[in-house]
Amino acid sequence: MSVSRSGYYKWKYRQDHPTDKMLSRQTDINLIKEIHKKHPSHGYRWINAYARLHYGIVWSDNHVHLCCKYEGIRSNGKHYQWKKPDEEHEKFNNLVWNGWKYLSRPFEVIVSDMTSFWVKNIYYELTLYFDAWNKEIVGYGLASRKGAIHSYYDGLNQVLTRIKKEQTDDLIILHTDQGSVYSSKAYNKLLENYNIERSMSRAGTPTDNPVNESLNGWIKEELIIDFDLKHCEDVPKLIEQYIYYYNNERPAYSLQYKTPIQYKFESGF
Repeated sequence: MSVSRSGYYKWKYRQDHPTDKMLSRQTDINLIKEIHKKHPSHGYRWINAYARLHYGIVWSDNHVHLCCKYEGIRSNGKHYQWKKPDEEHEKFNNLVWNGWKYLSRPFEVIVSDMTSFWVKNIYYELTLYFDAWNKEIVGYGLASRKGAIHSYYDGLNQVLTRIKKEQTDDLIILHTDQGSVYSSKAYNKLLENYNIERSMSRAGTPTDNPVNESLNGWIKEELIIDFDLKHCEDVPKLIEQYIYYYNNERPAYSLQYKTPIQYKFESGF
């Protein structure tokens, strides 16, 4: 491609004498690169929200997108999206199936599911309990043996402790899949003294629990890419640190890029 002599010298002059706008853009790019290096699984919108939350910098999404494009910054992760549950045609014990977007308060619906991963040839199962309203992790359990059930009970006991502490008398729905632990008499007996109703997804229909379907994917990806889970020496400690980060520092798209705790506080709870 041919370049005129005058065009070349104009470009060279700009390189040697950058404008205030160019200097400002480079400062922004340096911060964006720093955030991306720490959280490579996220894209430009999330980077913008993180900068606003942690640095008090107000950028437009378009500005961050252009900076990322200019510097070749791209998310290293897949993109998980919320999926609208199919219309229910058969009767199942599902109390929530199309009401996820109508939740109005904390502890209205708690959802739970288990996800698994390997670290240095050790198999782990992580059971998470989310408040479906603000996506906060309100309980979790970790097991290093396949089929261990204590992770389910550890997380549930944390949820029940939170309910006691917050002294909520409102009805709570606990929604899970139809797994053997969730459907066992021993598990459900723990709920007898609480104002909790059980709800389950239809068999073989993961979209009946879109909160878990979306968040579990993001969480595993962040743990592996951003927190270097595969090379971790102390998995329980890393999970504990991640739970704190997730609830208090991680801006979420579904919460207008606020953290779960921030969203709860700003909503008056």
